Amino acid sequence: MNTELLNPEVQKFIAEHLKSDVTKLILKGSPFPKVSGAELATQISGKKTAQKKLPVWFTTNVIYPPKLNLEQTSSQITAKYKASLVSGSDLADLTGGFGIDSYFFSQNIKNVYYNELNENLAELAKHNFKVFNANNIEVNSGDGLEFLKSSEIKFDWIFLDPARRDNHGGKVFRLADCTPNVVEDLDLFFEKSDAIFIKTSPLLDLKLGISELKNVAEIHIVAVENEVKELLWILKKDANTACKIITKNFRKKENQHFETILDETVIPELSLPKKYLYEPNAAIMKSQLFGKLSHELQLTKLHQHSHLFTSEKEMDFPGRKFEITEILNFGSKYLKKKFKGKKANISIRNFPIDVESIRKKYKIKDGGIDYLFFTTNLNEDRVVLVCRKTSD
Repeated sequence: MNTELLNPEVQKFIAEHLKSDVTKLILKGSPFPKVSGAELATQISGKKTAQKKLPVWFTTNVIYPPKLNLEQTSSQITAKYKASLVSGSDLADLTGGFGIDSYFFSQNIKNVYYNELNENLAELAKHNFKVFNANNIEVNSGDGLEFLKSSEIKFDWIFLDPARRDNHGGKVFRLADCTPNVVEDLDLFFEKSDAIFIKTSPLLDLKLGISELKNVAEIHIVAVENEVKELLWILKKDANTACKIITKNFRKKENQHFETILDETVIPELSLPKKYLYEPNAAIMKSQLFGKLSHELQLTKLHQHSHLFTSEKEMDFPGRKFEITEILNFGSKYLKKKFKGKKANISIRNFPIDVESIRKKYKIKDGGIDYLFFTTNLNEDRVVLVCRKTSD
């Protein structure tokens, strides 16, 4: 770690070149004798990423890791959410990385034990923890599993974010193929703590995860601006009830929350479109708990495979809400006449034709205040729902 990067003149240069082409900067060379062009490029790229992903880091003079390490770290918003789920005296973070999760855990936990195999990352994290006065974080550069085995502490929590790439750099999706092997080491984890907290890829299949793990008490599906970012698994030693599913969608205006008990036997009631139409957010779509959503919010579904809901009265909903102004049969000449050359937002749900083909056929431009849902109803009829948005 080059501490010359913290020189006020170097920091000023980094801040002034956030919009510069870093490739050209490297070729041009560094104006600072003790800092290379490549190092400057890494810091400029890191600070640029932090502006949206890690605003607290952006406004503080810290040192950033290479781009890949920064891409793999939690965002500030998801790290704060994880920290809100824990409390107690001792937490072991077995896969510390750049240290974002450990830092936010340290605000809710008395003692955090950060572990990281990559010595350079551990050194950066240790330095940045000092910058933030996070003095309750102990940094260990080494294997988190070995730390756990040798520790005599009974931890309130064990947290880990297993590496999801094999020895050749290819992505893996089963937990048993990740590093560390969570499935293989579960007995060790439960020997050292009664609560295990695992972050996984948003691509992990929920059924597969539940089948690989044991004592799953909660699954948190975390989305930011309608993009699922993380799956969080909380395992409890004494878990003996059905797993709870919590979906969060963090947005600029208001956050969307829905939670329920996992039960795939609940079947949604189907109906023809009513006055209001509801489109689930990405976290709900990942959960696939459409039956529970339908029953608990008293909504009906348009079709088994359409994943659109409807009601006569406007309801709170974890997703977008629309008022249906017209219902047209697909192929209607009126549709072409009404929207030809005009703007509309088009979505397809359980429909055999793609959006571009629809735009070309009906000569509809993108944008505007009208929303057209091309879908299939419970009678297997192809229909177009003409809507106006009532909520994001």
